[in-house]
Amino acid sequence: MTTTTANKRVNISLPETTLEKIDALTEPGDRSRFIDQAVHFYVDAVGKKQLRQSLKEGALRNTNRDTDIAAQWFHVDESVWQNKP
Repeated sequence: MTTTTANKRVNISLPETTLEKIDALTEPGDRSRFIDQAVHFYVDAVGKKQLRQSLKEGALRNTNRDTDIAAQWFHVDESVWQNKP
């Protein structure tokens, strides 16, 4: 199912070389669709990258805490995998 949204006309300025690249990749009259897709792609990619970075920073920040918790429970895990009561 396709969702239709209202378009709004905006006026932007782009370097000539950028416009040449867009025109090389699109059919006449398709610039707006191409720019829309490019913006969505970029925002999604940057968002994912920022999320990965935040998760990495959080994991590094909590390394000592997580290691301590794992050490406290190590004997439980060890008895389970060795089938010891």
